[in-house]
Amino acid sequence: MTTPPTPPTTTSPSAPARGRRSDAVRNQRALLAAAAEMFVASGVDVPIREIAAKAGVGVGTIYRHFPTRADLVVAVYRHQVESCAEAGPALLAAADSPLDALRRWIDLFVDFLVTKHGLAHALQADSGFDALHAHFLDRLVPACAELLDAAEAAGRIRPGVGAYELMRGIGNLCIGGGTDPAYDPRRLIGLLLDGLSNSAGTEGD
Repeated sequence: MTTPPTPPTTTSPSAPARGRRSDAVRNQRALLAAAAEMFVASGVDVPIREIAAKAGVGVGTIYRHFPTRADLVVAVYRHQVESCAEAGPALLAAADSPLDALRRWIDLFVDFLVTKHGLAHALQADSGFDALHAHFLDRLVPACAELLDAAEAAGRIRPGVGAYELMRGIGNLCIGGGTDPAYDPRRLIGLLLDGLSNSAGTEGD
């Protein structure tokens, strides 16, 4: 009588291994968030040691993940695109009104544009920038459109405002904001949003 073969066993990753991977993902996100904050405050040429200090990691950790500054800038760019895209639904769920959600999302978008303008200079010779810009449009135009549609459906903004049109206008207002202390793009963007607001829809709020 022959003994049937023992079926092969499958092994799953151990809990410690999964935990280490989760920690690595969280640490990398924290590093990218710190780098993004430093880029907004000081530009993309901020010393790596300052980014490392902000993130609470060693300089070697940054270079291990991102061997060149361009690698780090591109990673921050993609991280901010995803964060901005994912923020839309969360803001709609948490804000007092769709218009408030739109205003808060645009504030995040403006923070991103500061980094984006610096990225263009950091990657002047990199043909991959066009692909990054296409990714930016693919992810953020629908996110902005969702917020605009919600605000329009609630009667909070005038109808007929296009997401790309609004984003392009905000981008133009941001140009030069970091080089001229007498110019505050956020103030003008606030005035733009006030102009889009439907005053009839705010009665009783």
